[in-house]
Amino acid sequence: MIQRLLLAACLLLPQLPARAEPHALGPADIAQLREIGDAQISPDGAWVAYTLRRQDLDKDQQLTDLWISRSDGSRSLQLTQGGDVEGKPRWSPDARRIAFLAKRGADEAARKHAQLWQIALEGGEAQPLTSLKTGVADFQWAPDGQRLLLVLDDADPADEPELLEGWKRKTRPPIVIDRFHFKQDREGYLGPQRQHLYLFEPAGARLTPLTRGEFGESKPAWSPDGRQIAFLSPRMAERERSEATGLYVMEARADAPARELIANFSTDEDAYPAWSPDGRQLAVLMGDEGRWSAYQRWRLATVPTVAAAGGAPRILTQALDRGLQARFAWAPDGASLYASVDDDGAAWLARVGLDGKVEKLSDGRRSVSGLSIAAKGQIALLASTAKQPPELQLLQPAAPARLLPLTRHNAWAAEVRWGRSDDFASRSADGTEVHGLISYPPEYQPGRRYPTLLLIHGGPNGQDGHSLAGRDLLREELCAAGYVVLQVNYRGSSGRGDAYQRAIYADWVNKEVLDLQGAVDWAVGQGIADPARLGVGGWSYGGILTNALIAADTRFKAAVAGAGSANQLAMFGTDQYAVQYERELGAPWRNPALWLKVSAPFFNAERIKTPTLFMGGELDFNVPISGSEQMYLALKTLGVETQLVIYPGEFHGISKPSYERDVSARFRAWFDRYLKP
Repeated sequence: MIQRLLLAACLLLPQLPARAEPHALGPADIAQLREIGDAQISPDGAWVAYTLRRQDLDKDQQLTDLWISRSDGSRSLQLTQGGDVEGKPRWSPDARRIAFLAKRGADEAARKHAQLWQIALEGGEAQPLTSLKTGVADFQWAPDGQRLLLVLDDADPADEPELLEGWKRKTRPPIVIDRFHFKQDREGYLGPQRQHLYLFEPAGARLTPLTRGEFGESKPAWSPDGRQIAFLSPRMAERERSEATGLYVMEARADAPARELIANFSTDEDAYPAWSPDGRQLAVLMGDEGRWSAYQRWRLATVPTVAAAGGAPRILTQALDRGLQARFAWAPDGASLYASVDDDGAAWLARVGLDGKVEKLSDGRRSVSGLSIAAKGQIALLASTAKQPPELQLLQPAAPARLLPLTRHNAWAAEVRWGRSDDFASRSADGTEVHGLISYPPEYQPGRRYPTLLLIHGGPNGQDGHSLAGRDLLREELCAAGYVVLQVNYRGSSGRGDAYQRAIYADWVNKEVLDLQGAVDWAVGQGIADPARLGVGGWSYGGILTNALIAADTRFKAAVAGAGSANQLAMFGTDQYAVQYERELGAPWRNPALWLKVSAPFFNAERIKTPTLFMGGELDFNVPISGSEQMYLALKTLGVETQLVIYPGEFHGISKPSYERDVSARFRAWFDRYLKP
């Protein structure tokens, strides 16, 4: 069977077309993009499992399937065909099976919630392991391979209204809310339900609840001997008004007491605790005190798991002054850990010793992410540059460190005529040095001035740099259309240390505007940007800063504000940031002057002269569409050219392929209209 699979693998490898003349990036290229996610190397290091997402333009859907690649780069194999994989491929300890989550079945009810499935490496169809009304939110294999730890949501009575007293029909009952943080993008309004841990034994389909009650648990991790479980749980009195959590361990049996290792600490929402190979320590990502929740620099820390050892967590990367990504792993010998470091427009792989020594294992202007490590020390990760979408690569532990390409799902990128992307540094009006990326059209000619666009990233906790994923593709589309594009890591961005990242605390749309203006001044001063043809645009916090910039600077001839706002006072209670608002700005009735200050772009709307396109998702709970509606009506009232585009059924991030293409097409068309008359 395995020989037949490997033969099929050779046939399924992405085939390079015959060498052709490079062409400008276009929609047909974007449609070929394959997004690799959640790479997991097998325990024996022979294979890497991952998800691969693609666009199906006929169905107007994003389809995701499960793939594996040999760790020597010789072949790749597609394991599922339905496009219904939800993610989380996880190898069984014997490396013979892969469990994953998928929404599949003959009827809509079966496809409503993700269930746990399993597929054998030797071949055959995937088999369902669960059929639960609530579905499966997360899971982890036990070291013995006979049990799994499941994270399940509490049942929501509103899913079956006919079972509720007084609602003997299919009409959904009213939504009753009593939480402080009561709404979340994509999740909607938050009810009293929590997530809890369950022990699942596939052999007898036996499901045993391990935790219960009011708190909720997440991010579980088995101890190496399979006797204990580590997990995160917010068990502090003020948990409804905090984004912090606690780290706990318990025996893997029902209702076992949980022992607290770390109380009330901030961590990346995607980061799991990780046991050391000897089971005597746990590694976690930690931030600073809660008030910095929106500007955290994640640090690697360890804490003893043996009760007798006691002790507070020990921060290993305190002196680094650079943040780590959510995925990290212990070296097999337990003497160090591996992590990816965000650093000034790039991201590199680091080995972190237990003494705090940080060794850089990758270099160059590229971004690495999503690492996974095998028992023999091989490291699978994703690597990208400004002109190459992320591909799966392998790092051998032996020196010298070398990245071995494993996949070429985006081989089409080699046939595109890309422009150049360079780092640059500019000075803001207050003297701050700001870094960013400048990207040129493929046919750029030095000495000519070009229409120039300021493309602003969201967050603000994030960075633009040397990668080609997500918003970076819009950058390249705009370059292909003849624009110079500036991406600026304004104050508030990650990758430049604590002081830089926290500089905008409770002082939004101020220093960032100075930084963006300084970058534009630099591009004009270099003879690159045409001062008569400047545009600005962004999504999320990038949309917020677009609104702020056009209210402060009239030289921009066109703007596109996606999923943005300007009247932050009106966002109170309508978006998902209740906890951050209370901590950073305080209640509006207590600090009205501060709220009006951060809402200045709206209350100075009469200064705006820039024709502006506003866009957003109808169901966005992150930055609700009302933020765009308010700015649209303000400009309409003032007689400034404007347009509002709302995407039905979409959330903060636009996901339907036709809408994604529409967003990028409208970005370009709006700028073409005013910058290329």
